[in-house]
Amino acid sequence: QVQLVESGGGSVQAGGSLRLSCAASGRTFSSYAMGWFRQGPGKERKFVAAISWSGGNTYYADSVKGRFTISRDNAKNTLYLQMNSLKPEDTAVYYCALSGRTGYSVNYYVDPMKYNYWGQGTQVTVSS
Repeated sequence: QVQLVESGGGSVQAGGSLRLSCAASGRTFSSYAMGWFRQGPGKERKFVAAISWSGGNTYYADSVKGRFTISRDNAKNTLYLQMNSLKPEDTAVYYCALSGRTGYSVNYYVDPMKYNYWGQGTQVTVSS
């Protein structure tokens, strides 16, 4: 069984930065792709970024490309999301997720249905 715990959320002003972390338990962390999703109030959960098992390949939603960076440290079983130049529309609960599937290109993982494990979420609020 895998457990994911996000941290690092908070409140910032537009233009600011935050770094989210996702700590994973279990031995399967380094074997699978992972992703970040977000869900705003009254909205569906949307893809933000994905990273391959090795960290060598990444994929981003157009809305965050050039501002957010996804990375992972397999030795520490931790996934990261560096968020810069934050905008009010980035306000949401952010979730990390781990896929139990292998052998696909990283853009395969934009669909939340491709993930087996989810964290509880961390709130990010960006004020104007």
